[in-house]
Amino acid sequence: MRPPLLFRRCRFNSSATSVSVSVSARATNPNLRPPRHYSTLSPKPREASSFWITLSLFVIGGGAALHNYYSDDPLPAPTRPPPQEPFLGVIDTLKKMPMEPAPGTVSTLTAEQEAKLQEFWILVLHVFGIKPEGLGPAPKANADDNQSSPSKKSKRRWGLWGRGGDDDSDSKSVASEKDISSNLAAITITDGDDKYSQSKEFQQALAEMSPEEIRTAFWNMVKHDHPDALLLRFLRARKWDVQKALIMLISTMRWRLQEVHVDDDVMVNGEALALQQSQSSDPAEKKKGEEFLHQMRMGKSFLHGVDRMGRPICVVRVRLHRSSEQSVETLERFTVYTIETARLLLAPPVETATIIFDMTNFTLANMDYTPVKFMIKCFEANYPESLGSVLIHKAPWIFSSIWGIIKGWLDPVVAAKIHFTKNRGDLEEFIAPERLPKELEGDEDWEYEYSEVQTGENVQMDDKEKRDELIMQRHSLAKEIQTVTIDWIKASGKKDTDAVSAAKQKREGLVEQLREQYWALDPYVRARSLYDRLNIVQGGGKIEFYPVAEKKGHGAGEAKATETAPTVDENTATAEQTTA
Repeated sequence: MRPPLLFRRCRFNSSATSVSVSVSARATNPNLRPPRHYSTLSPKPREASSFWITLSLFVIGGGAALHNYYSDDPLPAPTRPPPQEPFLGVIDTLKKMPMEPAPGTVSTLTAEQEAKLQEFWILVLHVFGIKPEGLGPAPKANADDNQSSPSKKSKRRWGLWGRGGDDDSDSKSVASEKDISSNLAAITITDGDDKYSQSKEFQQALAEMSPEEIRTAFWNMVKHDHPDALLLRFLRARKWDVQKALIMLISTMRWRLQEVHVDDDVMVNGEALALQQSQSSDPAEKKKGEEFLHQMRMGKSFLHGVDRMGRPICVVRVRLHRSSEQSVETLERFTVYTIETARLLLAPPVETATIIFDMTNFTLANMDYTPVKFMIKCFEANYPESLGSVLIHKAPWIFSSIWGIIKGWLDPVVAAKIHFTKNRGDLEEFIAPERLPKELEGDEDWEYEYSEVQTGENVQMDDKEKRDELIMQRHSLAKEIQTVTIDWIKASGKKDTDAVSAAKQKREGLVEQLREQYWALDPYVRARSLYDRLNIVQGGGKIEFYPVAEKKGHGAGEAKATETAPTVDENTATAEQTTA
C-alpha cells in the first residue's frame, strides 16, 4: 500500500529522526539518558515534545483523511453501462441499458413482496377510514390507548377531495376519527429504530387529523406517480416492516399537511407568491419574497439534465451559501420546493435523482449545519428511496473533519450512495461528458440563468370551477382504485388467479388514467415554475431535459442542428421499459 499523499511529499530531518529513535529507546530502557542534542531543540524539552507529538498526530490524521479523498485510487463506480455509445436521452438510455428496474419496485415484486404491499394497503385503507369486509380488522389497541383524550377537531383544508365531509356517499365507508385512533393506536416502534420520533408523530396524526385529511395528503402526494410505487418507497426504507412503514408514511402525511404545507402553500403559490411578497409594503413579507427569489436568481441549486441512468440531476453550488443571507424558514421552503419540482421530472422506471454538491472554492464561511440536517431528514424521513447518487465534487481538505460529523448523522443506506469526485474524469463515471456543463469541466455549452415570473402564467388557477371539476374527477378515480385494490387483495387471498389477473388489469388501467388526469389538473393546482418557463416541464407528462432554445442561456443552452433534443414522455417510457 502506498503511503498517504502528505507523507510522500514530506522529508524528515535527522534531528527529528534521532528524537524519535531516542524516545523509543527510553521506552525500552528507562535508565538511558536523553542525548545531549535533545536540549538544543527547545529551551523547554517537555513543551517541545508535546508540540512535536501533537504536530505528528495532526499530520497523520490529516494525511490519512486526505488520502481517502484525494488518492489516485479509482472511485467505486455505480452500476451503469460502459460509456461506449453517445448519450441519446432518457428513452434511448432505457432502451440501450443492460439494466432492469430496481428490485422491490412495481414491476419486479416477488410473491412475498407483493403480499407485503397488500398488507400495507390494508392498513392504509383503515387509516383512510375504509373498513372493507373480508380483509380483517385493524390492529387492536391496548387498554391504555383507549383512554386517550378525545381527538382534536381539525380544520377543513382545500385539497384533492375538495372541502370534504359533505359527500353522503362516503358516510358508510368512512369511519369516525375515534374509531381510527382506537384501532390503530397500538402500532408503535419499540426497538429503538425511530431516529426522527415518527412514532410520536404518527400518534399525533391519528389524534389531530381526520381520515379524510390523511387520505387527501396521500393522493396529493401521489401526483403523477403510481400509488404502489409511493407505498413501496416506504416499505423498502423500513426493510419491509409493514407497521414501521405505516408509521413513516402517516407521519409524512402529517408533515406535508400541517408542518410544511407542501400542496396548499409551497407548490400552489410557488415563485409567483415570492415575487408578490417582494413587492409588499410589509417589511417582513418583502424580506421573505426577496430571500426566496435570491435563491432562485443566483442558482444556489438548480435542476439540469440527467445522468447515465436517466436520473434528473440537481446541482448545489455550495460556495454561494451564506447562512446570514436568508432565514432558516426560507431555505427550508426552497429545499422542499426544489425536491417537489424534481419529482415532476421523474418518469417510470426512473424513481430517483442525482445530487451534485459542487464544492469548488468552498470555505468555512459556506458551511451551515442547519440546512444539511434538514435535507438529511427530508430524504430519510419524508422522501425515502428518492436518492440515486450523491456526488460531493472537489471537496477541499478542510471538509474532511466536517464530513466526519455529517456522516455520523446519515443512515448507512444513504451514506453508501455518496461518492467523492475531484475532476471531470470522476464525474464521467456518472454523467456523460456531453451532458456535463462547462462549469463542471464538461462539454455542454450551458449556463444557469433564471427566467423571471411572467404576467398571466398562472391564469388557469383563477378558473375555480374547472379546478373543482377536475378535482372531483380525480376523487372518483382514486375511489375506484381503492375499490379495485380491495378486489385484488381479496382475490389474492382466495388464490383465484383469474380474478387476480382481472383486478390487476383493471387497476393498472385506472392508475394510468390517474397519471394522465394529474397533468390535466396540474395547471390549476401548481404555480408555474422556472422549469415550466424553460419548457422542460411541457405538460401531459412530457419532460424535455435539453430543449432547443432560441438564445443561449436561460437554462437551456444551444443544441446542434443535427441533434434532436431528447425527451421523455411517461407513457412512452413505460411502454419502452415493458418491451425491453
